[in-house]
Amino acid sequence: MINKKLFLLIFMLTSVMFSQETIQSFSLQQAIDYALEHNRTAKNALRDIEAAKKQKWETISTGLPQISASIDYQNFLKQQISLIPAEFFGGNPGEFAEVTFGTKQNMSATATLSQKIFDGSYLVGLQSAKVYLEISKNAKTKTDLEVRKAVINAYGNVLLAEQSIQILERNKTVLEKNLYELTKIYENGLEEEESVEQLQITLSSVESSLKNTMRLKTLAYQMLNITMGLDVYNNTKLTDSLENLTIQNMSLELLQKESNIEKNIDYLIAENDKKSKELLLKLEKSKALPTVNAFLNGGYSGFGNSFEFAKKQQQWFGSSLFGVNMNIPIFSSLGRSAATQRARINLSKSQDDLIETEQKLQLQIASAKSNYQFSVEDYDNKKQNLQLAERIEQKNQIKFFEGIASSFDLRQAQTQLYTAQQEYLQAMLDVINKKAELETVLNTINNQ
Repeated sequence: MINKKLFLLIFMLTSVMFSQETIQSFSLQQAIDYALEHNRTAKNALRDIEAAKKQKWETISTGLPQISASIDYQNFLKQQISLIPAEFFGGNPGEFAEVTFGTKQNMSATATLSQKIFDGSYLVGLQSAKVYLEISKNAKTKTDLEVRKAVINAYGNVLLAEQSIQILERNKTVLEKNLYELTKIYENGLEEEESVEQLQITLSSVESSLKNTMRLKTLAYQMLNITMGLDVYNNTKLTDSLENLTIQNMSLELLQKESNIEKNIDYLIAENDKKSKELLLKLEKSKALPTVNAFLNGGYSGFGNSFEFAKKQQQWFGSSLFGVNMNIPIFSSLGRSAATQRARINLSKSQDDLIETEQKLQLQIASAKSNYQFSVEDYDNKKQNLQLAERIEQKNQIKFFEGIASSFDLRQAQTQLYTAQQEYLQAMLDVINKKAELETVLNTINNQ
């Protein structure tokens, strides 16, 4: 029995450990595809489209036949007494007799069919439902573009952290080797203590940067998980490298792409806003039109002094009615006029907003193209600077151990190299991110 319990416990622990060690691997494009399906904001945007479809049908249904039914039961605990002249029953003139009309209990069941014949606000509502669905679809497109850009940024930040750690660890290894050799030289009296201290300062700075970057790497992975719609502590592995992604994203053909502002998602959203304001103006105008509704109802009523409505002998009396109702607005103390003018003002504002959106988009596209082109040029520059910094650091290291250069010169060359390394990594990340920004503003989604 004890062996069975022990085996069960070991099995459960093994299962938990195995589930915790399950790794999900993603290329950048796989991460984007996964996020577009599982990102919580993207899922809610898709739900908004479904809700808009339901609301569209909800609006349509108000103009279709409506059927309602009601059942009414009344029991007079004390019936109302009416007074009529007593002479009707042979009494004395001037006297009144107390009589009670009707039965103590009654029940009625009625069904009503109603139908709109004309309602201006209903016609506007149908157009509004269509525009609302377009707004929801455009919002989903906008959300997908932003989610895609966020995944690219988060994915790049993880790669930047990992690449930085590799470089810092390599720098640390070189510094530890140099410090060990320099310490031996100092112990033999062939070098000054200041030189050892200079290397110790540099090593301490690199170790501090390494610890901080490792913490940032953890946060970067967590941010990527959240952006993709994974659990924040999910064990995620990236299959793309920073260098490969940089090369893949260096496509200056995108700079030559013609930008159609009218198909830009931000322009479409601003245009949707203008359409909605136009419909609101129509709605206010339609309130001055008459509304016509028709109805047909029928029902049965039963009467009695006791509750016998469920019995077969209960008599039921039928009735039916057809009618048409017209409501004509005549005077609203200028309330409708004020509402119409307010809607017209809001329409004018949306028209100006549309023009401003178009101009801003032209500027954003031009700025995004400029930033992307600069990032590509800056990448080439930083790559050359890194190569130069590596050669300078190697020369100063040789000179230092040969006694030609000072420890200060070596530390300055090392610091310059470390700065060039980080600038090179950042330049690669900028190429990826700036292209993502340009693709977002151009509504261009290319597979990586």
